[in-house]
Amino acid sequence: MGQGRRDVVQGLPLYQQGAAVGEGAVKLSSNENPFEPLPSVVEAVSQMLSGFNRYPSMGAEDVRTAIAEHVGVDMRHVAVGAGSTEVASQLMHALCGAGDEVVFPWRSFEAYPILTQVAGATPVPVPLTKDLRHDLDAMADAITDRTRLIFLCTPNNPTGTVLHADEVEEFLAKVPQDVVVVMDEAYCHFNRDTDAVDGLALLDGHPNVVALRTFSKAYGLAGLRIGFAISSIEISDDLRRVATPFTVTSLAQQAAIASLAVEDELNERVDRIVAERIRVFDELTRQGWPVLPSQANFLWLATGDDTDRIDGVMVSHGVFARCWSGEGIRVSIGSPDENDRAIEALSQAIKG
Repeated sequence: MGQGRRDVVQGLPLYQQGAAVGEGAVKLSSNENPFEPLPSVVEAVSQMLSGFNRYPSMGAEDVRTAIAEHVGVDMRHVAVGAGSTEVASQLMHALCGAGDEVVFPWRSFEAYPILTQVAGATPVPVPLTKDLRHDLDAMADAITDRTRLIFLCTPNNPTGTVLHADEVEEFLAKVPQDVVVVMDEAYCHFNRDTDAVDGLALLDGHPNVVALRTFSKAYGLAGLRIGFAISSIEISDDLRRVATPFTVTSLAQQAAIASLAVEDELNERVDRIVAERIRVFDELTRQGWPVLPSQANFLWLATGDDTDRIDGVMVSHGVFARCWSGEGIRVSIGSPDENDRAIEALSQAIKG
């Protein structure tokens, strides 16, 4: 080992970004919003272009105030970071130390085990149920006196399944008050299940719950990097204490404020993405694919041992999805034309 290098870092997988594509290809690998930013959001960002020789507001008071007003809390309950992934990292650094444990479902967001180990804690992945939902009973059984954080991902990435309010309340009753439960809701805007849990609704009755959200997906600000947590003031203060200074840029802060001001327009786009999700699901089901109903902006194909072959056929047709060898393929919902390309590619793959 090189001098000063950590063994745990040597063993970490590199986080895999969705595949880059060439001219004429379709990128459906990163769960991005296919629409260009709204003109008012572009204008808000453009107004900052002459001032980025200055540092951004480290406290991000304006954007935190806008978020707080939007969700109905005091600004002191809001913490921000460069995407919700960075806020998840803040939570781990604020609450975990060497030997502490972080419980999360698996398969789920692939950053969880990486961030946990970087923070010096121990990852405790709990397998999903056969129908690819969180196994909340098993997650409750996994809690020990070393557990500091539990992540619940709803809708779950990459399976698209959601947790329901009643089952989460039952789960929380089993969780010690000194264990923080993070509701990772990056894809909540795409959910149409009326029984699904709302992390924000849990906060008043459960001071150990944190709602984690992002501007990257529904709001379409993935390239600017801004996410946020709503939590108790004590946790929110700790997140700001451990945050790397100035990670949320002036451009990101202004774009987020502008996006909240035009959410009705953004929701129209979300509705169109949901309609496309339903259309693609129906078509792939008709083709005979083992596709799971989803409440996110992607679909999960449980392709098992045939995953690599199917992915190869898709790539040969210029369609790039997110492939987990031996498990399945996550296909993001793009524009109608992009989705038609994916449907056609998969129709060829199922004939193989």
